[in-house]
Amino acid sequence: MRDMVALIDALFWFSSLYILPFWLMMWFAPTSERTAALMRNEWVYLGPLAIAYAMAVLPNIVDIFLLLGTQMPTPDIVVEMFSEREVILVAWLHFLAFDLFVGRWTWQRLVATQKPIYISMPVLVLSMMVAPLGALLGLLVTREYSEDGADTTPAMA
Repeated sequence: MRDMVALIDALFWFSSLYILPFWLMMWFAPTSERTAALMRNEWVYLGPLAIAYAMAVLPNIVDIFLLLGTQMPTPDIVVEMFSEREVILVAWLHFLAFDLFVGRWTWQRLVATQKPIYISMPVLVLSMMVAPLGALLGLLVTREYSEDGADTTPAMA
């Protein structure tokens, strides 16, 4: 158990630092070809986070399925589950990966609709901090966005 907490601590720090270049590029250089290159490949921006998450979750997957698969989650069950350090750190890894995934999706829409940095940066900062709200704001400011079958990674100038 102690080794597992140490591993999850290491994954916490790795993941927390790993995401920074991606967010910084989306915030400060949203239309740069370098940003597009970083964000084009899910294995680059999301793969290491997903691997870190899998390393933390897989040793506990049976317990997770037994707990959440045998009874309807209730607020009490969730609070009890999140009372353990290990679970909180795994949840953090989940948040980091989810927030970056949603942030990348929002960034794509912002670039495709040519939103200026004074709009895109606050939306993406919000996406990093509270992804669902950032995604909602991103949807609102990119209402004119439409998928017409074109490449999903915005072309950079």
